[in-house]
Amino acid sequence: MSRELAEPLRGGPARRAADPVTAVIALGANLGDTSRTLAEATSELASMPLTSEVVCSDAIASVAVTLDGPDPSKPGYLNAVALVTTRLAPSVLLEMLHGIEERHGRQRRERWGDRTLDLDLIAYGHVVSDDPRLLLPHPRAHERDFVLAPWAQVDPHASIPGRGAVVDLLARLRTERG
Repeated sequence: MSRELAEPLRGGPARRAADPVTAVIALGANLGDTSRTLAEATSELASMPLTSEVVCSDAIASVAVTLDGPDPSKPGYLNAVALVTTRLAPSVLLEMLHGIEERHGRQRRERWGDRTLDLDLIAYGHVVSDDPRLLLPHPRAHERDFVLAPWAQVDPHASIPGRGAVVDLLARLRTERG
């Protein structure tokens, strides 16, 4: 059994390898046939081993976000959120997400650059991790309406450990932006 599953993680009790957990995955794409890419990626999530269910939000359009902030001159994104019931360890799940991205032509040349597919592990149950290779929950999820809005659609009672209810975070963002 991996150390990750054998030892307790902050934010939750120790899990056995057989215990399923709900992982939250943000999907985004702004290059190519984005609708088709998100649909194919969702199917690939459902076909991962040790995964029993995938519930995906409707897709929403958003402005590209770069290191300098929102950039309407870049191709817009199509975003969604999937809830994935899995028994994969979080590090294994993240590896599998990177594999799906690569199969869809994802190239990691520029941080926050244009992408054929972006899959971010936003949350893994109630796990909190400050390991730089696996930050959980995602450190910027609470600041992104293109994550919060579709997440609230598929799970209106969701919360981000240490941040609060997704619907409240989304309302706060929308109020701040006026």
